Amino acid sequence: MIQISERLAIGEEEIEESFLLAGGPGGQNVNKVASAVQLRFDAKGSPNLDEALLSRLFAIAGRRMTRAGLIVITARRFRTQQANRRDAFERLIDLLRRAERVPQARLATRPSAASRLRRRRAKAARAQTKRLRHPVAESEK
Repeated sequence: MIQISERLAIGEEEIEESFLLAGGPGGQNVNKVASAVQLRFDAKGSPNLDEALLSRLFAIAGRRMTRAGLIVITARRFRTQQANRRDAFERLIDLLRRAERVPQARLATRPSAASRLRRRRAKAARAQTKRLRHPVAESEK
């Protein structure tokens, strides 16, 4: 089991990893060694994730999550397979931890009387500035 937080853990068997050739640094090894790592985690099929967490995860994951609820993370930042593997797992865990945090509900508030007055005065001053930009009418000359 991979411990995400005190309340959340996912099984290692839920994560499928594959290795692919990565571009970038690595010299001659770049064409021979599959150092990039691709993790696939079926979030929708996981028994440890509830509906609320899934919906937050879907919003946070963006392009990394398919419509079928599969999270795909590709790590190719480092030269070694082990470092890329560690990076991919850290990114998955970070994603799950961020989704686990329930956002604080926004409390609707009303603007104070002083702030409404400041806003009206600022609007009047701006309107006056714009009025002064217009050409002077013949009757006012």
